[in-house]
Amino acid sequence: MFLAIREMKHAKTRYLLISLIMVLIAFLVLFVTGLAQGLSYANASSIQNMKANYLILQQDADHRLNRSMITEDTWKQIQQASSDQQGVELNPLSVKMTSIAKVDETKKIDATFFGIDPEGALAPVITEGRLMAAEADNEAVADKTFADKGLKLGDMIEDQASGQQYELVGFTEGQSYSHTPVILMSFKGLEATEAGRPATVESTAYNAVAMSGSKTIADQITSKVQGIEIVNKDTALKGIPGYQEEQGSLLMMIAFLFIIAAFVLAVFFYVITIQKMNQFGVLKAIGAKNSYLARSLVLQVLTLSLVCLAISILLTYGVARVLPDSMPFQLNTSVVAGCAVLFIVVSLLGSLLSLYRVVKVDAIEAIGRAM
Repeated sequence: MFLAIREMKHAKTRYLLISLIMVLIAFLVLFVTGLAQGLSYANASSIQNMKANYLILQQDADHRLNRSMITEDTWKQIQQASSDQQGVELNPLSVKMTSIAKVDETKKIDATFFGIDPEGALAPVITEGRLMAAEADNEAVADKTFADKGLKLGDMIEDQASGQQYELVGFTEGQSYSHTPVILMSFKGLEATEAGRPATVESTAYNAVAMSGSKTIADQITSKVQGIEIVNKDTALKGIPGYQEEQGSLLMMIAFLFIIAAFVLAVFFYVITIQKMNQFGVLKAIGAKNSYLARSLVLQVLTLSLVCLAISILLTYGVARVLPDSMPFQLNTSVVAGCAVLFIVVSLLGSLLSLYRVVKVDAIEAIGRAM
């Protein structure tokens, strides 16, 4: 450690430039990761925050809620199949993508209607106002994104497809689907949008059933009810239009950033090591062991990585605070910790080539070159 610190103090400019590169690379990795997490949350927070671990969908719906159709008869079969099971909770869900506008205004806003049972487990946490009544067909609770767009409690909104109007009685948060904010309402409220007339009980259908329970119960329901499949939430997320492609592209970018970081750091440390071969030879000639030199190099890389990571994390959170609210960005502690560990591993891997050169340096040859 003494040798590593002394060397960094002696060549401040050189290590300052290396540190700057490491800070920028780590910042880029964290920033892109934050964007990926933010886009994921903006795309599917309603599913991620749903109080369920499985979704029951129609078979052959490609795991997509908008393609799935659970009829009233199938819903009754699902209830019957799970009636003798303990610890299972079922909540039907209807989804409809549309656009709305405030009554007497022309500006349209894309939205997704979620029809739920307000007294069930899918009822959202209300941050302002109240929950819609189960029997009301003209009340709705909206994601707080709508408040940012100028809507407030008591405002009337109109579904542009059906002309059905709803009163905003509450706001919630963390409710978005396919990059659109979610408006939650009772099944009666959502049925009122169908062809501009209330639906009958017989024609009622849902897009999915949210299920809380074990995989054993899920398998039993699947075996008893024909025409359905039960998927976990991760699989359901991949069924959201564009979710898998979007996250795949961003994850590939993050992976390439780590690979690039490994190559850049390996080249920097290798060049610095080559420039110090004579000094390493002299140290070996006066009795320094390979283990001492290797330990010094590793500690040097580790110290640089930790300092640069700390600066990068502070820089990333600082930039995140000035980003506009409309920009999806989310970086939680566990993700930062994972990226930090991966970055340190990449830095240490990048120093392996330098480590090999230090171990292989010949003291007599290095001294001869120095003379």
